[in-house]
Amino acid sequence: MTTDMQTRDPLFIAEDWVGQGRAVAVATVVETWGSAPRPVGSHLVIDEDGNFEGSVSGGCVEGAVITEALDVLQSGRAKMLQFGVADETAWRVGLSCGGKIRVFVERLS
Repeated sequence: MTTDMQTRDPLFIAEDWVGQGRAVAVATVVETWGSAPRPVGSHLVIDEDGNFEGSVSGGCVEGAVITEALDVLQSGRAKMLQFGVADETAWRVGLSCGGKIRVFVERLS
């Protein structure tokens, strides 16, 4: 029996998706600095169709992370992503409030 907390946990959702035979990637916040809205250890899970659950940034970089996760699912190679105000992608992905975030993306299935 799962609890309500488990049904909202992205890792439990990923486990369910894998059980359904779906290819799944998990993105994990591994470092933050400044005003990053999600703490280290936060997760975003993505399936091969682009469905996702969870959050690594409160909406600032999710689109870019999902795009990279789909590539990880295709290639099978994990990636370390970094976004921040000193990074040329800062304005494109919406971290204009400041801070830095590093996200590790790997294939689960």
